[in-house]
Amino acid sequence: MRKLDTKTIVVASHNAGKIREIAELIGPLGFDARSASDLKFDEPDETGTTFEENAAIKALASAKASGLPALSDDSGLVVDALDGAPGVYTANWAEREDGSRDFGMAMEKVEKALAERGAVTPEQRTARFVSVICLAWPDGHTEFFRGEVEGTVVWPPRGEKGFGYDPVFQPQGYDLTFGEMSSDEKHGWRRGEPDALSHRARAFKRFVETCLEA
Repeated sequence: MRKLDTKTIVVASHNAGKIREIAELIGPLGFDARSASDLKFDEPDETGTTFEENAAIKALASAKASGLPALSDDSGLVVDALDGAPGVYTANWAEREDGSRDFGMAMEKVEKALAERGAVTPEQRTARFVSVICLAWPDGHTEFFRGEVEGTVVWPPRGEKGFGYDPVFQPQGYDLTFGEMSSDEKHGWRRGEPDALSHRARAFKRFVETCLEA
């Protein structure tokens, strides 16, 4: 594993919600981080068929464009009753014809697909959020960190916090959806504490333990 020996990095994302969450996780560690969106980098086509492939595409594009290490996240909702969909195509389910994204529409698509399969009880609506963080260097070296959190798809959506599919995902062992949780509740971890709740926080914790800690 390669250690990260600089505090200047690029967050390889154009997703405002994701940039905000990564900033919340990385901010306390003293990084000077700018997003690919702020730097006006082109958004690369995510042509991969796995979270790892898409994370690498984004991180490598920003690392090569900036000459700095870049951190990306590729994440999605994996629903068991839908054979793992939307999965790596989680963002695609939210796309409208004009190129904009409507996650309210995406959540309705998930609910419709579950209804068509007769998945009405919590036991039939199990799912997990997956996050894969890729740290890439300009020379092409990459490191990957995966985090998952189990839960259930609920309906109707609950909460206006978070972003994406958060209002319909209730993590296992909790009464609130991610959409009803504060950032601290959702992440469930800060450096030096043992547990992480969200998929992104779990992946980020592995990144910190592997690339930052001695």
